[in-house]
Amino acid sequence: MVNNTWNWRVRLLEKTMGSKAIKIIGAISILFVFSCKTYTIPVDSFREQMIGAKPENRVAVEINNPLFYENIKYYSNNISRLTVFDKKGNESYLDISPAIEMRVTHKNGEKYILYFDTVILENDTLKGGRSRFAQGLTRAIPLDSIVKIEVQDGGKKFGYQKQSNIN
Repeated sequence: MVNNTWNWRVRLLEKTMGSKAIKIIGAISILFVFSCKTYTIPVDSFREQMIGAKPENRVAVEINNPLFYENIKYYSNNISRLTVFDKKGNESYLDISPAIEMRVTHKNGEKYILYFDTVILENDTLKGGRSRFAQGLTRAIPLDSIVKIEVQDGGKKFGYQKQSNIN
């Protein structure tokens, strides 16, 4: 019965939109679902990789602003590449850009999203920016409360324009 109902809906769509339109919509939907490759980082590996990402080691950066003419200025960590793992557990490397987003899963199941290049590790607390446009929106998460760390290229059109050391 379910299969007949589904076939009826597809035939109705074909009559109203045409079979080519349905195929195009289906292909776009598949590309959208599978376009963002997500990697994981074990918490211990993350801690080791972030040892150098301290407040005193940050870099002043400017990135393009896709909405306005003026660049966005903020302080970035000094990490240029991450060791990550794909869904099958294979080790890989991810070059850091302003578009890299980090999703942190807390022990209670809550998920927080941060821009990776703003993340620093301070006294076993992960601190990072939640927005490019509102620099004051930050989050501090104790490292021992994190059960999962995922990173992916968010697909946003941000790119570095200038970089300089703070010191």
